[in-house]
Amino acid sequence: MTINNNHPYHLVDYSPWPLTGAIGVMTLVTGMVKWFHNFNMNLLILGYIIVLLTMYQWWRDIYRESTFQGKHTILVCKGLRWGMILFIISEIFFFISFFWAFFHSSLSPNIEIGAIWPPMSIIPFNPFQIPLLNTIILITSGITVTWAHHSLMENNFTQSTQSLLITIMLGIYFSILQGYEYLEAPFSIADSIYGSTFFMATGFHGLHVIIGTIFLFTCFIRHLNNHFSKNHHFGFEAAAWYWHFVDVVWLFLYISIYWWGN
Repeated sequence: MTINNNHPYHLVDYSPWPLTGAIGVMTLVTGMVKWFHNFNMNLLILGYIIVLLTMYQWWRDIYRESTFQGKHTILVCKGLRWGMILFIISEIFFFISFFWAFFHSSLSPNIEIGAIWPPMSIIPFNPFQIPLLNTIILITSGITVTWAHHSLMENNFTQSTQSLLITIMLGIYFSILQGYEYLEAPFSIADSIYGSTFFMATGFHGLHVIIGTIFLFTCFIRHLNNHFSKNHHFGFEAAAWYWHFVDVVWLFLYISIYWWGN
């Protein structure tokens, strides 16, 4: 049955995914509480499975609507752009809270931590070793994702594929190096306000890098399946915006926490 709409908006069909997503998140949080108290991960793993399956199927439906059913009109894409912009702004304020905590503690260190920054007995990372390498990796990945975007706009399939693959590999390399840095860290999240602010800020940034890498990998698979054209590729554009946001946050993290805070 064909439905003719007299408006350019996309009214979504009935979907079970908001309900299964809510159930999955509730299971996940409940499982986390159970893990904290009883060291039992069964409910936590079930919550992860429900959330991941919901994510996969919900996003599958969205790209079917946009790519095969043609429901993402110019006006709908404009709404999606504003939604992504507002989401990134909310993420900026999320990280501002961590920088606020860091500068509040470092600019006027309490007597309990020796009135110095870094606190007594804390051995900070050398900013010119792994942190500098990670900075170079992320700046390079920002260049390659821009290369991918311009190649996509010029209908250059080969260069888009190559540059997007390089960006994904750089993102994975960054995560591996940060994991190694955490394993070798001479302090933990329990070591005063320094450990708390360091691991909260860099840890959440690391999580955003992993999310961004998955975002770009999804775009890579879609690109190989010819889901993007030179005029209709907002899924990739949103991933590129998100990746640039991750890059900029890392530059602030590197300058303030690794270099200045050292």
